[in-house]
Amino acid sequence: MSIKLENISYVYSPGTAYEHHALKDVSLEIPQGQFVGIIGHTGSGKSTLIQHLNGLMKATSGKLLYEGQNIYEDGYDMKKLRTQVGLVFQYPEYQLFEVDVLSDVCFGPKNQGLSKEECEKQAREALELVGFPEKYYKQSPFELSGGQKRRVAIAGILAMHPKVLVLDEPTAGLDPKGRDEILDQVKLLHEKTGMTVILVSHSMEDVAKYVERLIVMNDGEKMLDGTPEEVFRHYKELEAVGLAAPQVTYVMHDLKEKGFDVSADATTVEEAADEIYNFLRNWVSTSLLSDMQKLLTTLTTSVVAVVKSVANLLIGLVASVYMLWSKDVFQAQAKKLIVAVFRPSAADHLFYLGRETNKI
Repeated sequence: MSIKLENISYVYSPGTAYEHHALKDVSLEIPQGQFVGIIGHTGSGKSTLIQHLNGLMKATSGKLLYEGQNIYEDGYDMKKLRTQVGLVFQYPEYQLFEVDVLSDVCFGPKNQGLSKEECEKQAREALELVGFPEKYYKQSPFELSGGQKRRVAIAGILAMHPKVLVLDEPTAGLDPKGRDEILDQVKLLHEKTGMTVILVSHSMEDVAKYVERLIVMNDGEKMLDGTPEEVFRHYKELEAVGLAAPQVTYVMHDLKEKGFDVSADATTVEEAADEIYNFLRNWVSTSLLSDMQKLLTTLTTSVVAVVKSVANLLIGLVASVYMLWSKDVFQAQAKKLIVAVFRPSAADHLFYLGRETNKI
C-alpha cells in the first residue's frame, strides 16, 4: 500500500491576475510504513502538497493513486480516503470544540457510524497512544496546555484508525520541551503501529532526528529526495534556496575540511558525538603523545614560545581522552559542547573541547 503522485500540478486562481503555480509536475511515491519529512521555505508548496494527499485539494493536472486507485476517478469514495489518510493541520487545537476531551476525540469515529461504545473504545486507545493522561479525559479541551491540546487533536485523527498520518508543523508555537515531547510521541506511535507518518517542518534538527526520508520542496517542485544524510550533503544548495542543514552538520564539515578524519554525514548531536569520540580514540591509538614529545624536543627555542600553548593544549586533549575513556561520559560532554557552540572554526571546536574536558 502506498501513496503515489504522478506529474501533479496545481494552479491557484487560474486565468486571473492572481494565477500562481503552487505545484509543478511533482512525482513521488511514499510506501506504507515510512516516516517521511517534507521541508521547504514559506511558499515552496509543502502545505499545498499534503492537502492533495487526502483529497482536500484536487490537482489541476496529474494523477494521485492511493493503494493503486486514482482518487480523481468518478465514484471514488473520498470519505473513506479521509479516514485512511488523516491530516493534522498547523495549530490543530483550533479544531477542538466539544465540551470535554473524550467527546472531542469520539467525534471522528462517530462520523464513521460506529456505536457509542466503539467510539469511546477507539477514543481511549488513541488518547493512550499519544500519552494523554486519563485523569483529564473529562476536562474541557480549552483548559489544557498547548502541548496537551496538540495531543488531543492528534488523538482525534488516530481514533479513526488511519493508515497514514500527515502532520503540518505539529510543533509550531510550542516551547522546546513541548516540541520534543510531541515529536518523541509521534516517533513512538510510528514504531508501535507501523503507520506511514508524513511530517512537514521548518526545523532541520527535527527532521534530521526523526525521519528516515526527506523531501525538499522549492518553488512548487521536488528539489531533493533521499535520506537526511544524503539531502544534507547538499547543504550549500539548501542555503541557496533559503534553507540550511542542522547546525551540527556545519560543525562536522568544518572538522572534515580541516583534515580531521570524521564523517561529515552526521546530522544529529548523537551521531556527531560518536564520530568525535571515535576520532579521538583512534588518535590516541597512534601514539600521539610520543610523537608530540619528540616534536617538542626538536623545535628551536624561537618557535617553542609560539607553539608551546598549542602543544600543551593537544597534550591536554589527549590526556582528557584517557580520563574520559568511558564512552557514555565522553558523549554526554561532547553533546553539551556541540550544542553550546555556533559554527566557529574547527580549531575553535577542538580548543573548546580540550579546555572543557580538562575540567572534569
